[in-house]
Amino acid sequence: MSNERNDWNAKIIAEFRANAGKVGGPFEGGTLLLLHTRGAKSGQERINPLAYQQVGDGLAVFASKGGAPTNPDWFYNVKANPNVTVEVGTDTFDVRARVAEGEERNRIWERQKELMPGFAEYEQKTDRQIPVVILERV
Repeated sequence: MSNERNDWNAKIIAEFRANAGKVGGPFEGGTLLLLHTRGAKSGQERINPLAYQQVGDGLAVFASKGGAPTNPDWFYNVKANPNVTVEVGTDTFDVRARVAEGEERNRIWERQKELMPGFAEYEQKTDRQIPVVILERV
């Protein structure tokens, strides 16, 4: 990950924590969580700010990477180590990640494009199917 991306994430993480989970800029009024993963290779903790959608008792996040041709690193981390932690608002809790498939994935993905139209743009930029990851409390 580039230093520029690390700096951008660090600013969002600091703003998130200073404002009980609320941030401005491109995330103004949106739902954002902080996903804590362990590097699949390094084993080091990584924190990624991600848009999410409430799905029943769980949360859905999207491995969009802004429409890049490859999945984001955090996606490989949760596949390797699905027991992760999230920060939502002022709450921090443990979740287990799983990749949504088929009808479940499509329903959640279509809803996300309605809620945040930027995700439709990400989809148009890439040939890959953007993974939908469900985070369920453990």
